Amino acid sequence: MQNKENEYVKRTQKDYTLAFKLQVVSEIERGELSCRGATNKYGIQGRATITNWLRKYGKFDMVKLKQPSNMP
Repeated sequence: MQNKENEYVKRTQKDYTLAFKLQVVSEIERGELSCRGATNKYGIQGRATITNWLRKYGKFDMVKLKQPSNMP
């Protein structure tokens, strides 16, 4: 019988270089990868991490994306 302490693996925070972050953001903005694709390709733990990078380093205006359109 296994001990439950051995079953749980704690996820540790990873530190990414600025160059790596910019590379991932660039690939997403060029349409080469989706956020989910980037998490799978590079082993990034969560999509929120990439979303934060896009907000901080990206050229894409997230505010315009979230504004409702003036469609009748």
